[in-house]
Amino acid sequence: MDYNQIISGIKERKYQPIYFLAGEEPYFIDKISDFFEHNVLQEYERDFNQTVFYGKDADAFQIIETCKRFPMMSEKQVVIVKEAQHLAKDLDKFESYFNQPQPSTILVFCHKYKKLDKRKSIGKLIVKKSIFFASDKIKDYLLPKWIENLAKSHKLGLNPRNAVLLSEYLGNDLGKIESEMKKLHVILKPGEEITATVIEEHIGISKDYNVFELQNAISVKNHENAYKIAHYFGKNEKTHPFVLTIGFLFSYFSKVAVVGFSKNKANDNALAKEAGISPYFIKDYKIAARNYSPTKLVNIIGYLKEYDLKSKGVNNTSTTHNDLLKELLFKILN
Repeated sequence: MDYNQIISGIKERKYQPIYFLAGEEPYFIDKISDFFEHNVLQEYERDFNQTVFYGKDADAFQIIETCKRFPMMSEKQVVIVKEAQHLAKDLDKFESYFNQPQPSTILVFCHKYKKLDKRKSIGKLIVKKSIFFASDKIKDYLLPKWIENLAKSHKLGLNPRNAVLLSEYLGNDLGKIESEMKKLHVILKPGEEITATVIEEHIGISKDYNVFELQNAISVKNHENAYKIAHYFGKNEKTHPFVLTIGFLFSYFSKVAVVGFSKNKANDNALAKEAGISPYFIKDYKIAARNYSPTKLVNIIGYLKEYDLKSKGVNNTSTTHNDLLKELLFKILN
């Protein structure tokens, strides 16, 4: 069952006895858990009928005994086990309860940061006997679209270019992205656009001097802009650390290389999927692939690995990160 189906089921009061939320992405697990915590029972019912355990401190038999209780002056009781990954070795102890759960109890396991081992018999039983939700990390190329949809849910406009800018700088931390979006929701009026200027003023990402603009300058071999941005990064190393810039460029050129070597060049959608990028940007990547030969792209990947090591002190004792970036750009652009 997916995230929206679970939330819809709670809203419609179509509850199941056991929900097992597991995966590497904590954001969705926390959202579902919070929704259970605040939307199943009325506030006056929660004192006697809602219990929250933490896996690190909880005992499996204590949780089971709590689940077997009948609710007091309520149709349901809610039992939430947070940080359930710490109970991984004790999941076998829940086998009898999984096979015969208390119908008036809603048991929610929050098994965060790791996947459930479905090869084990208890893993197979959990998937069979519970509403199982796999909370996977959003793939990098899907993140900008997710940010666009998040902005839309806050009644704000966001174009694909600025969604990519946010994804590049905020990374795959969905909680952090949502926090920034909530801030913009307060600042902007419904229907307003999250422009590059808004992002610069309220999130702190320069609309002219960012890794996205650096990538664009490099892709069209605009030496002047590339060095101008590199100089800005050198003066603002706290917000633009060299290691992070290397990571962005490595990811970028790895995708350009896929485009450059692909036999799918006539089909933009298939090519974008193969490279793991949004179709909105495929033209930019095709331009870069034309400007850099396959041999040059292989060399650039090598330069990026070399300068990543130099930034960590390998074969480098005195060159600053600012000078390393300029050296790297020279090798890429020439």
